[in-house]
Amino acid sequence: MSGAQAAAGAPAPAAKRRSGRPSALSLFARNQLAAFGAGLLLVILLLVLLTPLLPLPDPAATDPVNRLLRPLAEGHLLGSDHLGRDIFSRLLWGTGVSLLVGLSATSVAAIFGSTIGILAGYFGGRADTLLMRGIDMLMAFPYILLALAIVAALGPGLLNALFAIAIVNIPFFARNIRGVTLGLANREFIDAARLSGKSNVSILLTEVLPNVLPVIVITVSTTVGWMILETAGLSFLGLGAQPPAADLGSMLGEGRKLLITAPHVSVIPGVMIFLVVMSINLLGDGIRDLLDPRLKSGALARPAPFTAVDRPVSQLAAASIQDDSVLAVEDLRTQFRIGSDVYRAVDGVSFDIQPHECLGLVGESGSGKSVTALSLLGLVATPPGRIVGGRVLLQGRDLIGLDAAGLRAIRGDQVAYIFQDPLTTLHPLFSIGDQIAEAIRCHRPLSYKEAWAAAVTLLDSVRIPNAAGRAAAYPHELSGGMRQRVSIAMALANDPTLLIADEPTTALDVTVQAQVLKLLDQLRSRSGASLLFITHDFGVVSEVCHRVAVMYAGRIVEIGPTEDVLSAPAHPYTERLIACVPRLGEPGRRLEAIAGLPPAVNHLPPGCAFAERCPHAEDACRAGEISLDGLNDRHLVRCIKPRRAAS
Repeated sequence: MSGAQAAAGAPAPAAKRRSGRPSALSLFARNQLAAFGAGLLLVILLLVLLTPLLPLPDPAATDPVNRLLRPLAEGHLLGSDHLGRDIFSRLLWGTGVSLLVGLSATSVAAIFGSTIGILAGYFGGRADTLLMRGIDMLMAFPYILLALAIVAALGPGLLNALFAIAIVNIPFFARNIRGVTLGLANREFIDAARLSGKSNVSILLTEVLPNVLPVIVITVSTTVGWMILETAGLSFLGLGAQPPAADLGSMLGEGRKLLITAPHVSVIPGVMIFLVVMSINLLGDGIRDLLDPRLKSGALARPAPFTAVDRPVSQLAAASIQDDSVLAVEDLRTQFRIGSDVYRAVDGVSFDIQPHECLGLVGESGSGKSVTALSLLGLVATPPGRIVGGRVLLQGRDLIGLDAAGLRAIRGDQVAYIFQDPLTTLHPLFSIGDQIAEAIRCHRPLSYKEAWAAAVTLLDSVRIPNAAGRAAAYPHELSGGMRQRVSIAMALANDPTLLIADEPTTALDVTVQAQVLKLLDQLRSRSGASLLFITHDFGVVSEVCHRVAVMYAGRIVEIGPTEDVLSAPAHPYTERLIACVPRLGEPGRRLEAIAGLPPAVNHLPPGCAFAERCPHAEDACRAGEISLDGLNDRHLVRCIKPRRAAS
């Protein structure tokens, strides 16, 4: 076969799928205020750029006969000033001058201030002391007085005003950039660059500067408007643009004497200053949000205090009490919408938890365990998260759709959450006793002294030594195991009906993990609370859980009594997960691995999501919906050929 024939017979390569994430421009356009500011500034810039081409009168040409004409007068669109000069022509030329001076002053301040900040933060020691003390000397004077002193020393003029404004704003850039650089100077990637033999100049240009550049851009975008305002202020006082040249500040200063007889002479440049500064500030806010990775996932909006709900109307009916379950989750669906992509993180999850029962939720990272737990209390960030279906019944009351006040009344009271990393969830500036006391007082009418005593009792109950003394400690003063005990104590503060523990022992060593698990199980038994325990460790499941639910790609693929699932797993995914766990006393047993990776939840395949990784998959596994069916009354599996039935 010839090469051309082989090429013709070869299958065409699959087209590369375009990312569904919105572009930077579309994200920016969603921020309506920033888009308005950008549009307004663009119009102003176009007018300024077209000014030399427009048939306008000479802005410096005087005409005493036609002085103080009102706006819309013949030949003068915006009227004339006290010397008969055309205000519209002077306004456009003056706006260009003000913008040029403001941008130039900002650039000078940004270059010198950022350089000082980077050098001081990177080298530290004497260099930092010398540079920062010089910056402190500049900051010791009120900035406007310092600017006036510089202009007085150099003499009035637009260029001197530019230098004065730039100098007094250098400390602002230097302080901000130094703080960011200090946080980078001892990072691992900087140490690696030093060990690789890079010079300091190379490290500053290739490692430090790219990381601080977004901060510089944000600072510039939010400062340039203020620089224009400062320049206008100096011109207003007669220290900036000198006749016959004009900028917005000098026009405003000239018109202040005519505010009563001809207010338009000062009002028109004042309005233009307002429009220019407002548009630049709105644009700067939009650029700041666009460069913040935490705000890129949604429409550049900060997360709401509870998850947005967009359920079908048929699911909005009042929920009826489901037997005696503490928690009943019915067909819960949570999605993340990013651009045109829809990530089905939780896709039709249903389970229940009985009184005094512990249900384990198991699966690989990314299977939807944590999102499921967060959805129960409306803690999924919106945007981009959204609950699009299902019900969460807490003792018969549907939690989905409650307002912020309703959810606050339940969070930490009837339902308590133990997070994975207490160091990031405990407040670093408050003692642990204060934080537990606050959790108590949010739901119980106790005085601070009574709540503090209750906090000490709780710390003692979770076996923190010297609880009375440790209550005054801050989170960073405790070990990881102690911080997790504090989180458990806080969760138990108001005797909750349901505890949700999201991998609370993952970051702990084996000994501390065993202690925390034993303590958690004892406290649960003592308080009578039900427990939803999220983990990926079947050893933990066998220790504390009565039942186990296995999740994969946002769905529960198997649920049943722990002993039944561990001894005779019915779903191939469960079987492979258990085969990955080492067992003591079986040194010759081979540890299995699950080939491949879980599918992306924004492009789930039809049929069974595990089919591509399953050694027992058939064509029927890839066609149509597969329901969660029962092997018996308590053991359910989402598989057309359950392994337990096959064996």
